[in-house]
Amino acid sequence: MDVRALFSLSYGLYIVSSVKDDKINAQIANSAFQITSEPVRLAVSLNKQNLTHEYVESSGLFCVSILEKEIPMKFIGTFGFKSGRDIDKFDGVNHKILDGGVPAVIDYSLAYIAAKVVNKTDVGTHTIFIGEVFDANVIKSGEPMTYAYYHEVKKGKSPKTAPTYVK
Repeated sequence: MDVRALFSLSYGLYIVSSVKDDKINAQIANSAFQITSEPVRLAVSLNKQNLTHEYVESSGLFCVSILEKEIPMKFIGTFGFKSGRDIDKFDGVNHKILDGGVPAVIDYSLAYIAAKVVNKTDVGTHTIFIGEVFDANVIKSGEPMTYAYYHEVKKGKSPKTAPTYVK
């Protein structure tokens, strides 16, 4: 089996954030998508080892910030290759606290969509959280970062906890 065939699937690059006990955290994710239009529901897939997963489990809230193509790799690295257990990922980052305390990343984001978890599915290493959208806002116009652009143009890598990681 040639797992490189999976690289042909289309993905975006997002920051998924959440809150737990008045602490906020976020991570890079490539699996976020709209499930339904009435009610508006969104799904995200998060690795169970990630701190953001723990926060979503605890609060039942998440926010997806849709990243712009021009985002610096250092910014992606902070949210994608560092742990909120070791650093405050929001230090110096422009963000907005939404209902329930969930943060939306404003820097390098085109829009954000916040949701309350209504269901979840255990898929082994990851959990798919399905949330009903309670807030959404367009920050600016622009071209969204795709996972293909991240890999092909920016030469980005996938961390071991990413669903697309290949040894």
